[in-house]
Amino acid sequence: MAERVYVVAGELSGDAHGAGLLRSLREMVPGVEIHGAGGPEMAEVAGGGLRDWVEDAAVMGVWEVLKRYGWFKERFAEMLADLKKFQPNVLLLIDYPGFNLRFAEAVRRECPATRIVYYISPKVWAWNKRRIPVMARLLDEVLCLFPFEPPIFEKAGLKASFVGNPLVDELEEKRLPGVARDGRLVGLFPGSREREIARLFPMMIESAKRLKSWNPALEFEVPAATAKLAEQIRGQMAEAGAADLIRVTSGGSHSLMQRACCAVIASGTATLEAGYYGLPYVLVYRTAPLTYVLARLLVKIEFIGLVNILAGKGVIEELIQGKAEPVAVSRSLQAFLESPERRTTLQARLAETSAALGGRGAHERAARAVADWLRRA
Repeated sequence: MAERVYVVAGELSGDAHGAGLLRSLREMVPGVEIHGAGGPEMAEVAGGGLRDWVEDAAVMGVWEVLKRYGWFKERFAEMLADLKKFQPNVLLLIDYPGFNLRFAEAVRRECPATRIVYYISPKVWAWNKRRIPVMARLLDEVLCLFPFEPPIFEKAGLKASFVGNPLVDELEEKRLPGVARDGRLVGLFPGSREREIARLFPMMIESAKRLKSWNPALEFEVPAATAKLAEQIRGQMAEAGAADLIRVTSGGSHSLMQRACCAVIASGTATLEAGYYGLPYVLVYRTAPLTYVLARLLVKIEFIGLVNILAGKGVIEELIQGKAEPVAVSRSLQAFLESPERRTTLQARLAETSAALGGRGAHERAARAVADWLRRA
């Protein structure tokens, strides 16, 4: 009987990590059959059994999810029916906890023989420790990206393994040898979701305008995660009368992180990626007021940026909600542009923090754990 894996990822970052794991899994288990839902990279590895849904699924915030509850309910039912028909040995869940933990509960109830492995654990240690016993009840193993995570889950009786952070592999593959930073180039990273871009990019445009007035020699670049998002970004630039101010690229975020002098980056995985490459930046975050109030009630840690969480201190400046505005952002970026010493000092601190991500081989270690469960089935 062929080994079968059903996999679910709901965001572009999870799609990239999942694709790396699946490539390694195919090498370890050549005949493995893969179904599920993810993004374009996972679909390319898995073949016809995996739907690409991330552009529609990647929404953030309580209010945003509630507005699309009916759509998510339909996708949930479709995927559960697909899984029951496919009868996988292993369900592999990648990040995306709001959907994936509910899906795990349904699969545990409907298909109790299926082993459930979670890759890129939800950050329950930060915002919802009450989910830890729930995860222990539903999951067979959680694969952790940070070394401080396994003891947290093991205390609840859940098997947990530190596999290292897959960003190390992915970012090293995309490192550009011999590339020097351009002291005139500023990177703008408004996120990979439509709503994030709608909230943050107009502010980034205004910040770029202020900086351009201060130094006309400056150049600005924004990497769009998809063609659809590139169209949204260009539309915002046209509305702001800034069509020629910023260069828009399709993809290329990792290249820009290595070429830019400094950047403003939306909170998320991109901040960790930029930190790994040693890019000086300021973090910005805005969400719906209700979502933010609820988050402040739940979050139990001081910082929201992954670099700061890893370091346990404020390595990167965080501008949140009302503080994420053009005057503050342009002032922070101007400080980087004026001071090579400030940039060098921050780059050294970023290198220290990135060392905690572990060495290369995270995809292989994670795939080996999934392969072990396939052999037990």
